[in-house]
Amino acid sequence: MTTDPQRLVKPPVKLDRVVIRFAGDSGDGIQLTGDRFTSEAATFGNDLATLPNFPAEIRAPAGTLPGVSSFQLQFADYDIQTPGDRPDVLVAMNPAALKANIGDLRAGGTLIVNTDEFGARALTKVGYAANPLEDGSLDGFQVHAIAMATLTRGALESTELSKKDAERSKNMFALGLLSWMYHRPVEGTESFLREKFARKPEIAEANVLALRAGWNYGETTEAFATTYDVAPAKDFPPGRYRQITGNTALAYGIVAAGQCSGLPVFLGGYPITPASDILHELARHKNFDITTMQAEDEIAGIGAALGAAYGGSLGVTTTSGPGLALKSETIGLAVMTELPLVIIDVQRGGPSTGLPTKTEQADLLQAMFGRNGESPVPVVAPYSPGDCFHAAIEAARIALKYRTPVLLLSDGALANGAEPWLIPDVGELPDLRVEFATEPNGPDGEHWPYRRDPHTLARDWAVPGTPGLQHRIGGLEKADGKGNISYDPDNHDRMVRIRQAKVDGIDVPDLVVDDPAGAANVLVLGWGSTYGPIGAACRSLRRQGRAVAHAQLRHLNPLPHNLGDVLGSYERVVVPEMNMGQLAMLVRARYLVDAVSYTKVAGLPFMEEELVEVLSGHIDETGTRLANAA
Repeated sequence: MTTDPQRLVKPPVKLDRVVIRFAGDSGDGIQLTGDRFTSEAATFGNDLATLPNFPAEIRAPAGTLPGVSSFQLQFADYDIQTPGDRPDVLVAMNPAALKANIGDLRAGGTLIVNTDEFGARALTKVGYAANPLEDGSLDGFQVHAIAMATLTRGALESTELSKKDAERSKNMFALGLLSWMYHRPVEGTESFLREKFARKPEIAEANVLALRAGWNYGETTEAFATTYDVAPAKDFPPGRYRQITGNTALAYGIVAAGQCSGLPVFLGGYPITPASDILHELARHKNFDITTMQAEDEIAGIGAALGAAYGGSLGVTTTSGPGLALKSETIGLAVMTELPLVIIDVQRGGPSTGLPTKTEQADLLQAMFGRNGESPVPVVAPYSPGDCFHAAIEAARIALKYRTPVLLLSDGALANGAEPWLIPDVGELPDLRVEFATEPNGPDGEHWPYRRDPHTLARDWAVPGTPGLQHRIGGLEKADGKGNISYDPDNHDRMVRIRQAKVDGIDVPDLVVDDPAGAANVLVLGWGSTYGPIGAACRSLRRQGRAVAHAQLRHLNPLPHNLGDVLGSYERVVVPEMNMGQLAMLVRARYLVDAVSYTKVAGLPFMEEELVEVLSGHIDETGTRLANAA
């Protein structure tokens, strides 16, 4: 990097947090840009949270609103829980990116615009009658108009790249500029680029040159009078951290579950957004006795996984909402055969194909009841990208201990979002080892496949081919104990109730309530990825001196045993969900509590500020009612 010795450099302005959003065309490398800034912030020691947002189309028309891709991250010197509501800084690479995102930028925020893309044709394409950089419509922001493509081409004149190929590195120019503004290191990104494009060293060098050009532009131009500094996060538990996304954490959790159980892992799956990265990641870890199979469809994927479970492996399958519907018959077969199987559903917007790259929580009722007959399945939901690791291990624990399929409900916000993750001590991971049947357990030397553990109600698991343990399982109803096909009404009634009792009896921790003052009248009950926005909103309300309690469900079936008592301890229960009120309906039916549903199905997470407004109303209303009653 170069420094102009004649320029008077002001000391950086210290901030405790910043929200940045990169936005551009799908071909502008926006996701890579955001990911690299995130990695450098993580390396520096900031806490962070991210929200990638991109089109479902493989390549939407260039320069159009449907083709806009964005990446938002918040980084801070303290523990944060969301990627932020509104960006403080917006980097817009073209008019479409500006139009799609300018409404979210905070008043007085910083807007950095690539002026090379603001020609008449590009403006007309997205409905701008006049150039917003010239008509005064952006006067409420700090606007920095920069010819990024031109400056990038100039920086790459020494290379043999064509004009078009050189301009593709303009995202690295933007990254270099933002890295300079916020004192983020870039050495890690340079190493990453050289490794990523190792087979095309000329492309690697072009990106590095563009990165440095962006940094040097900030260093030498008079346009940026101020830089900013966000110190490393304080009060984090000691240990080794890394940046992790939810999908990567789920994959690592499955690897860990295989090692903790001593079982080979088999994942049968079919590519589907936003779950595909789990399959991709696990395919890299064959050295941990993991087999991955990309099946021809969703049904084949879960069928192979269930077959692997029958053969003594930890069977896993991954999908999203439409695929979960296709897998429902085989999940029912896993319920009937009582075999351990982990089904990971990374939820997305629906119905049907819906919104493949947008987040939603609308598969809860499908997970609970989306099978024919009385077909109970345990349901586990992680609450953050890092928690996906522990949720995967927990799902495997339940599946193996209780011999049942388990549904793990992640979602797009967790799958693609990132945060710092404290790498766990391997010695503290749970012991998931299982004992297979080795001797006949029935009278006269027979093996009864449905002979059960009296405490867990789990049936014996006999690996096919074990001498003397011939047995019959399948989709038809089984005779209690023996496993023979049975159409006896009393037997069917007994088996249905046993399967339900097994799920109801699963050992899950009591629900923990965050109520620091112990004076709250309103409880906010959430599940899954709503944890961050709810937690941030509650923090904000408490800073205002307002009491509010928060509890987040990880186990949705069975529900924690103390949930009824918790719900009964508060005057009002509010349930924010990214669906039309599915958990609220279950809570109202199970506990006869007048839970208030607050819903959002926009394909985007809740914002802190909207939850603060909603919860403030409930706190005020409840307080007024109690005061009047007194």
